[in-house]
Amino acid sequence: MAEDGSSTGPLTPARLPRWSLLLLSGAYALVVAAVAADLATGPRTTASPIIATLPVLAGASARSVRVPLLAGLLATGVVVSLSFVNPGVPLVVHIVAVFAVLAATMASVANVVLIRAREQQLHRIRTVAEAAQQALLRPVAQRVGPLRVAVRYAAAAAEARIGGDLYEVLDTPHGVRLLLGDVQGKGLAAVETAADVLGVFREAAATDPDLAGVAERLDSAIARRPANERFVTAVLVGVPAEPGRAQIVNCGHPPPLVLRPTGEVHEVSPDHHAPPLALLGLIGGHYRAEPLDLGPGDLLLLYTDGVSEARDADGHFYPLAERLSALPGADPDGVLTEILADVREYTAGGMNDDAAMLAVRRQV
Repeated sequence: MAEDGSSTGPLTPARLPRWSLLLLSGAYALVVAAVAADLATGPRTTASPIIATLPVLAGASARSVRVPLLAGLLATGVVVSLSFVNPGVPLVVHIVAVFAVLAATMASVANVVLIRAREQQLHRIRTVAEAAQQALLRPVAQRVGPLRVAVRYAAAAAEARIGGDLYEVLDTPHGVRLLLGDVQGKGLAAVETAADVLGVFREAAATDPDLAGVAERLDSAIARRPANERFVTAVLVGVPAEPGRAQIVNCGHPPPLVLRPTGEVHEVSPDHHAPPLALLGLIGGHYRAEPLDLGPGDLLLLYTDGVSEARDADGHFYPLAERLSALPGADPDGVLTEILADVREYTAGGMNDDAAMLAVRRQV
């Protein structure tokens, strides 16, 4: 179950792509046309061999073995009927057509059984991954220090694999510290890497007074994982408990957005670009904490590329900054609700990547 209440499960016939349904409908139409032509051309020709495609077509859109079996029975009856309609055709032709129907029926039944087994296996794996992911992404309080907070995690379409989007909000002796990241890759390995990132962050954020130091500890921990080839894009933000300037460290992640009470949206692009976590050692240097202008009433939006790279039917990216500017008076929870619904409408419900969002509004 996703953060927004959605769920994923095995692919069912009702969720076949529209183009697949159109192709199947066209194939059925061709079979019907062939039978009609057979009846119209007289007793010396037959189209009975094409009837063997019926159980195959039925199995392509079914998850029950009864469907291709019934289609095979129907096809056999049609072939036998055509043998009486076309007495001028050698009997062997009709016998071969019956054998073809039986062979196609058995192959279609075997294919349905195999697909069901694979879907059940995939569903079990996806369920375990989702449970692990939701155990990692703990509930976040609506008020943390001087911030009002809201989070959303939206799983992609059922056909997509589980990703490694992550977030955390902690009230520490050094102020409120935020983390939002995206593990490269999909599946259980990505969730495992996300668990390491969150574990290190929860310890380092509470003990290290330097936000850049927290980022470097995350980088070091991920880089040291045995046989690890994954990196993590992330944004870390520190907000002091008392009035004062916030800080931000961007580790190769899409730039956050700040929504002013006036409706103006400001993109927080880093002055010094830094690599994702686990890649700092390849180029040397250090992460740097940069000042973040976040005043009372300002809303800060952190997001993963599942939001910013969502595309419409024409391939255009979702205009996140433009849509955010229309929501200056909404609270963080309302902002995320509106954006998530808008993204799904923009993509016609076809999000192809997991999406995580974290919104905070400074009260003082």
